[in-house]
Amino acid sequence: MMRLVSIVGAAAASFSAAPATAAEQCAPRADMIKALGEKFRENPTALGVVNPNVIVEVFVSDKGTWTILASDTRGQSCVVSVGEGWESAVTTAALPGT
Repeated sequence: MMRLVSIVGAAAASFSAAPATAAEQCAPRADMIKALGEKFRENPTALGVVNPNVIVEVFVSDKGTWTILASDTRGQSCVVSVGEGWESAVTTAALPGT
């Protein structure tokens, strides 16, 4: 949870003071991506389309930390989940005759 607070805090640092709301885990996508890269060295790894207005992105670091963001067409992103121990599955195709 502290990691989530750090991400949101870093992304929100550029905003003026505003009352706390349930949307504290949301910020402009550019700010979220900047915070994930600078603070956790996480880079985009995967994405998927939820519907015409929302995409989900997975950001992962070399150390295995990860963050899932949901971003809308207005440029707003919200943290869906965070964690550690990410492992990417590597799929290899066998060549014919091997």
